[in-house]
Amino acid sequence: MFHISLSIFSQTRALENKIDLFHDKLIDATMTFKKAIRVYLEEGRSDSYRKLSKQIKLIEHDADGLRRDIENNLYTQNLIPDLRADVLQLVENLDKVINKFDEVTYKFYCERPEVPSEYHTRINELCDLSAECAENMAKASRAFFRDLSSVRDYSQKVYFIEHESDAASRKLSEAIFDSDLPLANKLQLGGFVNDIGDIADTAEDFIDSLLIFTIKRDV
Repeated sequence: MFHISLSIFSQTRALENKIDLFHDKLIDATMTFKKAIRVYLEEGRSDSYRKLSKQIKLIEHDADGLRRDIENNLYTQNLIPDLRADVLQLVENLDKVINKFDEVTYKFYCERPEVPSEYHTRINELCDLSAECAENMAKASRAFFRDLSSVRDYSQKVYFIEHESDAASRKLSEAIFDSDLPLANKLQLGGFVNDIGDIADTAEDFIDSLLIFTIKRDV
């Protein structure tokens, strides 16, 4: 199973380039997100954080444009008709992860939570896990278009990292609610922990669909 190593792009280089760029945007979002949260924990809503938050918003805006272009190309030029529905769903689901990076960074900007220093390391670790999960999701997705033999390897990494993220999220939430913080602070921080963990959950959902599409291509 999953032995095909040929690209599905036999008709158009332009579509291939746009899908490559879309994956690049997702990778950019993961790296910017990790940096942004580190800056927020160190500086709060500083000018540096504002710039990083705007940078993710720009990445999200550019990704939306690429997604629309890809969708239009697939329909108007009748490209890869046998895979069109699957490719459209994959691109839309990738876009959801980019949107989540944007939503979480904006939520930090908007709500300005006060995060006690004893949680900084663990929140950074959770952000790293979610970002790593999304990055391997992007690699698995890129492999779907170019080399099916690599899809399962990256997918297994996503499943493993998501499990680690889920465990880290639960332990951090328990620590927050076992603390002496006021209830309002506990609820706010717990919400942020869930939001960060949801990025990894969304990546896992994407992989579930991707593996089904991969099996369909390989039969």
